[in-house]
Amino acid sequence: MLGDSLVAGYGLDTQAAFPARLETALKARGYRVEVLNAGISGDTSAGGLARLDWTLAEQPELMIVELGANDALRGLSPLQTERNLNLILSRLQQRGVQALLAGMKAPRNLGENYYTKFDQIYPELARRHQVPLYPFFLAGVAGDPDLNQADGIHPTAAGVDVIVRGILPVMEKTLKGMKQQRAAQRIAPGEKVD
Repeated sequence: MLGDSLVAGYGLDTQAAFPARLETALKARGYRVEVLNAGISGDTSAGGLARLDWTLAEQPELMIVELGANDALRGLSPLQTERNLNLILSRLQQRGVQALLAGMKAPRNLGENYYTKFDQIYPELARRHQVPLYPFFLAGVAGDPDLNQADGIHPTAAGVDVIVRGILPVMEKTLKGMKQQRAAQRIAPGEKVD
């Protein structure tokens, strides 16, 4: 999982961070997975792009990309965020790594022009690269004081569990699609499939 503090698990024990909780949930559903935490607190989309090759050294089959929150918090150009995420997704495709894009929404205090452009980045890139999209990583958690730490930005362990429950259907659909694709690739041309 390539991401920022939301992936790294800012303020949480390692086992309460999103990648560990997602791995636990998927294993409970019978998936043999290992979810590696490649989250760095404070990272922007540019930072994620800069360390992509390092992350790919782990040879993942699937990479969840959760970046952009810090871009928006800093008021960085949505065009630059889009460019960085586009390059990440392009490189993953070139390497044969399935991607799942976790969307983010810009704070509304940045103005309608900014947040409209920013919020459109994720569905547009998911369409362009034909990758699964979880539209808003913090769905059900953002703005809820009971699910966020005192800073109002980073989820508590209970908040992480809400995110895991939200993203699970997209994850399972993605993993099933990958399994079907691998099975189809093993079938020789002209071979009959029952």
